[in-house]
Amino acid sequence: MSHDGVGPRAALRSVALLTAGLLAVPALAGCGSGDDPAGEPLAGADIAHADRARIAEGGTLRWAVDTVPDTLNTFQSDADATTTRIAQAVLPSMFRMDTRGRPVRNPDYLESAEVVDTEPKQVVLYKLNQQAVWSDGREIGAADFAAQWRALSGKDTAYWTARNAGYDRIGKIERGSSDLEVKVTFSRPYADWKSLFTPLYPKEVMGTPDAFNDGARKKLKVTAGPFTLKKVDTGEEEVTLTRSARWWGAPAKLSKIVLRAVPRDKRISALSAGTLDLAEIDPAAARRVTAAALPRGESSPLAGPGADRSAADALRSWAVANGSDEEAADEESSARRKLAKKAAKYARQQKALGGFEVRRSFEPAFTQLALNGADGPLADERVRRAVARALDRRAIAEAVLKPLGLPAESVGSHLALSGQAGYGDSSGALGEQDAKEAQALLADAGWVPGGPVRKEKKDDGEKAAGSEGEKGGDSGDGDESEGGDDGTYIVGEDDDANDDGKAPRDSGTGTGHLRQGGAPGAYAPRGTAAPARAASAPVAKDGKALTLRFVLPSGPGSDTLRTVAGRISAMLERIGIRTDVTKVDDASYFKDHIASGKYDLALYSWPATAYPATDARPVYAKPVAAADGSLNVEQNYTRVGTDQVDQLFDQAVTTLDDSERGALIRKADSRIWAAAGSIPLYQRPQLTAARKNLANAGAFGFRTPVYEDMGFLKKSAQGPTGTPGAKSAGASAGD
Repeated sequence: MSHDGVGPRAALRSVALLTAGLLAVPALAGCGSGDDPAGEPLAGADIAHADRARIAEGGTLRWAVDTVPDTLNTFQSDADATTTRIAQAVLPSMFRMDTRGRPVRNPDYLESAEVVDTEPKQVVLYKLNQQAVWSDGREIGAADFAAQWRALSGKDTAYWTARNAGYDRIGKIERGSSDLEVKVTFSRPYADWKSLFTPLYPKEVMGTPDAFNDGARKKLKVTAGPFTLKKVDTGEEEVTLTRSARWWGAPAKLSKIVLRAVPRDKRISALSAGTLDLAEIDPAAARRVTAAALPRGESSPLAGPGADRSAADALRSWAVANGSDEEAADEESSARRKLAKKAAKYARQQKALGGFEVRRSFEPAFTQLALNGADGPLADERVRRAVARALDRRAIAEAVLKPLGLPAESVGSHLALSGQAGYGDSSGALGEQDAKEAQALLADAGWVPGGPVRKEKKDDGEKAAGSEGEKGGDSGDGDESEGGDDGTYIVGEDDDANDDGKAPRDSGTGTGHLRQGGAPGAYAPRGTAAPARAASAPVAKDGKALTLRFVLPSGPGSDTLRTVAGRISAMLERIGIRTDVTKVDDASYFKDHIASGKYDLALYSWPATAYPATDARPVYAKPVAAADGSLNVEQNYTRVGTDQVDQLFDQAVTTLDDSERGALIRKADSRIWAAAGSIPLYQRPQLTAARKNLANAGAFGFRTPVYEDMGFLKKSAQGPTGTPGAKSAGASAGD
């Protein structure tokens, strides 16, 4: 799985939307643009904007991605964030996102698109740009729209499609009054019609099941964008896009874009080696790039290998290395040489990283705490609400975002983000942080502080909740900005630990192991004053302590998630809830744990979208029993949903009036908050290392990248300090 994506690979629109999104990776669409006063985005796009006249002709942009995609068809289940990125550069998009996550008409393909009739049927008329043609010279037209509709309508199961939302509402597609007009008639009203035909594939791909299923997995013979696909090289782990000679719009400035698969933990090395020009990075890497860009003397000299050694440590090391104990001297000398080698490598890398800068924004995605309501204690809404009311969401957001220099605001909606039309803080439906209210909710559900806990024999090899290295009550006071995953991953654990009533260990608070009757005040005579820690004594019910399984990823780049989990565990401990934190392998976290429901608490991200009535419904829909008795959860991995939320989504998707639809969406969001199945925490930070002379690329935020405008600045357009890293930059800028 990719740290770039948000949510599972087949999530929502074009795989993780993502992009993410990417992780993977998003204003409400309708007849008009309807500007909702939702405020400005927390952070705008940071792409080093430059006019095209300042950008040199030619050059190759080497751009890090997480994977070489398994398919180039965004409508297949194994499409990923790189699939989306390629499609954006080489295929038509009728609408793309602006800096506030609103769909705007793409003039390179559309002269206009509007609802021209609503009675008796909704009719949308597309007027195409008369210059728009496929790379083989054929005009883009109604035949392509019709082929895509038939492939994605869901009527022909021979097409292996991952989604058909919206296409299943189309009744017919026909040519308008000319070849440049496409008339789409809907059998049922569809408010999110702007989401359709982005991307648009040629009829050669969509025309037959064989072509759809296999023809566009590794190649696209026909394209229609500023770039065309040259090759997918699985051996070199890269995809090459070249400037299209058939493109009718503003010519691409770059000659090539090479999308190179580089693991997140290897990107600093690749950047410093001069093999990348642009890469999303984690907070630790961002600190290195930022420090490297500072003038000499301003960056801390105590960085890199051995930086934590004191003068006394260094003197002691020298003494041992030059001492009379030959064995100890040899060992210490070897360690000193290795340290010196690492320090020299670090210094070389820092010098090379001086040619880069960090561009910061927010992804169109948010990280949430998911509460599995299928069974166990969290099946009780009162317990879920108690967990939610215990959280200081603002403090969590500050822990993650403040060190990155980004606005530390908590997210108030499941269905939109700040700056998007339709955004509103609906968290009041759940209530603010209130430990006393949380404890009252627990008591109402039968979970009381100091209740007797049955003592049961523990297997020798079994790890108690909150054991060393997996402390449920860890306050997370370490470096909150270390590591880089802020929730792209969904993680979980096939683990039944502490579901048996065993008392948890103390989480570093000094109370030690709990024994039967040993909870503070458990058997105190009536009227006895409560001990100081009684307010946070473990709660229990029917002889079982309330301990929740908290699953986290174990891979590199997940330190931020673990910090957040530690803070959440500490907050829950204050109301008497213990957590059993288990770290699992990244490769199996989703399928084996979250998707299968084997967790109580988990952290993962979802994309925000311009089309919540369509895209968010499967994420929050009430699970229903399938014919075979299993539970169909769609993408609702918390298993929490209500009929009312479903009905509000169904109303919204058929409501063409922007303001009415927005009101329905906000009402649905309030109901989602009240159900307390998922608690939004913070918008995911987006940190991108970019060569300083690279323009119109970086942290895009909501905005769809404009690939033809990307490029390297002319020397005359660069700043007074020249171009840092000019040698490496020149290798990219020349073909």
